[in-house]
Amino acid sequence: MSRHVAETAHRLIPSPGGRIHLVEQGTGPLVLLVHGFPESWYSWRHQLPVLAAAGYRAVAIDVRGYGRSSKPAATDAYRMLDLVEDNVAVVHALGEESAVVIGHDWGATIAANSALLRPEVFRAVGLLSVPYTPRGGPRPSELFARMGGDEEFYVSYFQEPGRAEAEMEPDVRGWLAGFYAALSADTMPATGAPDPHFVGTGGTLRDRFPVGRQPAWLSDEELDVYAGEFERTGMTGALARYRNMDRDWEDLADFDGAPITQPSLFIGGGLDASTTWLADAIKAYPVTLPGLVDSHLLDDCGHWIQQERAAEVNRLLTDWLAALPA
Repeated sequence: MSRHVAETAHRLIPSPGGRIHLVEQGTGPLVLLVHGFPESWYSWRHQLPVLAAAGYRAVAIDVRGYGRSSKPAATDAYRMLDLVEDNVAVVHALGEESAVVIGHDWGATIAANSALLRPEVFRAVGLLSVPYTPRGGPRPSELFARMGGDEEFYVSYFQEPGRAEAEMEPDVRGWLAGFYAALSADTMPATGAPDPHFVGTGGTLRDRFPVGRQPAWLSDEELDVYAGEFERTGMTGALARYRNMDRDWEDLADFDGAPITQPSLFIGGGLDASTTWLADAIKAYPVTLPGLVDSHLLDDCGHWIQQERAAEVNRLLTDWLAALPA
């Protein structure tokens, strides 16, 4: 039965990189929510009250480099090992010993690695949009450089310091609006149109974004929240995640091919490139996620899954959480 839920509370807590800003709502077992690029705690606005009403202490963070969390100057301060320890610090600062961790986009990768590296803290893991792919294969920068032929994959484009910032920061709100629209089910480019995940020769990523189309899940006021955060902070802290992928590959060498054994959940969008490109990773879940409880692909859904299909995602999350061992 749902319960009366207090309003959200904002807090700053100490972390290895300085401070982490978080928003919490409710009481009960801790559920840590980790956002992706280019978002903030606000991407979980539809989940916080529902999880709280279901009897959980729902906590959404600004990942290091975003929003009101600390933004170290050094690029290598954003490696995966550091972000995992930020999550551990949040759990302990809240007076808890363990938590369920749920992530979306880059947050899914951070959540997966949190569960992999610190299983004594993270007792279950939920992954939204980006499947779990164990560490392995060639160096990431080499792999991404081979993608796209004459075009440049967006990850490679993001890895060069300053380059993507020069595209984004003169018009943060417009860039975000286009990026969100490009990966949303109701506004993404039609099949056969130039792929917005790639940059043409001499072009920018924005060249392929939809123009004058705003997804149904995003109001002007909600876009203003996202834009306001990045207009204040700039984009470098957020982009630093992409600039540490080779460091992560080196740091996690001892975990090559390692499975995540805790109870897990995956929810992806049927129209999301993250799930179509990584379809083999989903097929490998019996080996890579042996504790998988449920896996769902939502038809006609894009990348921003917990915002595009909030009610459905909320139901899947609360059903999964309710079935976890106490």
